[in-house]
Amino acid sequence: MRHLKKGRKLGTDASHTKAILKGLAIALITNERIKTTETRAKEARATVDKIITWGKKGDMHSRRLAMAVLGDKELVRKVFDDIAPRFEGRDGGYTRILKLGPRKGDSAPVVIWELVD
Repeated sequence: MRHLKKGRKLGTDASHTKAILKGLAIALITNERIKTTETRAKEARATVDKIITWGKKGDMHSRRLAMAVLGDKELVRKVFDDIAPRFEGRDGGYTRILKLGPRKGDSAPVVIWELVD
């Protein structure tokens, strides 16, 4: 039963879904623009928004929370020093999803997922 379970399954078990979301968040923060499926982008959007909000707070607790999700000191430093200051005047909605159309092989809807400037 899925009582009190939030989020999409993404066709995998819980640990693989968590790993997919972590990988997408790391890729977006590293490259600031990635191409992925629409479902994955919509699901990982909450994770990235949370990390950037922690970066805007800037305290040690937020840094440790971001480190727990990302697992890389350099990425956490990039979020807190480079990315978060760009969004000081914005209260959320740090990413944009641009639809590209269906993928050729399996007809999955593909999008470009990027940070808003």
